[in-house]
Amino acid sequence: MNADARLVRWLGAAFLAQFILSVTTDPLSSSIQAGKISAVMVSIADNAVPIRVDIVLCLATCVAIIVMTSLLYVILRGCSRPVALVALVLWLFEVMLSAVGVPGLYALLMLSADFVKAGAPPTSYYETLAVFLHGLGQHVGDMSLLFFALGAFLWYGLFFQSRLVPRALSVWALLAMLPVLAGTLAQVWDSSLNVPFALYIPYLPFELVIGLWLLVRGPSPAFSTP
Repeated sequence: MNADARLVRWLGAAFLAQFILSVTTDPLSSSIQAGKISAVMVSIADNAVPIRVDIVLCLATCVAIIVMTSLLYVILRGCSRPVALVALVLWLFEVMLSAVGVPGLYALLMLSADFVKAGAPPTSYYETLAVFLHGLGQHVGDMSLLFFALGAFLWYGLFFQSRLVPRALSVWALLAMLPVLAGTLAQVWDSSLNVPFALYIPYLPFELVIGLWLLVRGPSPAFSTP
């Protein structure tokens, strides 16, 4: 197995790790952080262990994305170094924004514990600060998804150009990212919008499929970079 093939298999492992961490993290925290802010704080205080696990998983996801992005750049920069560099920067911005949300979630956990100890007063500075931290986490998450979507178009375009994987997989990724980008733009424009989850469904299994493909099959025989 040559060096390129080994890197591609490592890339597949990184895609799988990021997919598993992401699908584990989102359901873990979203159900706890639903409802009015006072109820959210009580729920967070009552579920401190899952929230701490969520924080660790978020950090692990950031590491997986950094590894995945670095491997993508090394493997695909031969196709177009400027495009690969822009895609690299976009996904690193995604990681930075995701990492910003971690201290906010930890602060919300500490604030929620104090709120419950104080007897959950109906009107207090606890709720005002919690609204800020909770809203910040949601907005930062939307912005990070926007950077992800923009970078994904560039990476998957390079997939298609280099034939790293069969072009049918690249086309699937590019088409599936269109509703993701549309929904993300709408959410960033107005966070109160209820963007249908169905927009994200076409893309959801792609990272699992591409991770397994790259890990098991390696690069396509037609894979080439100038």
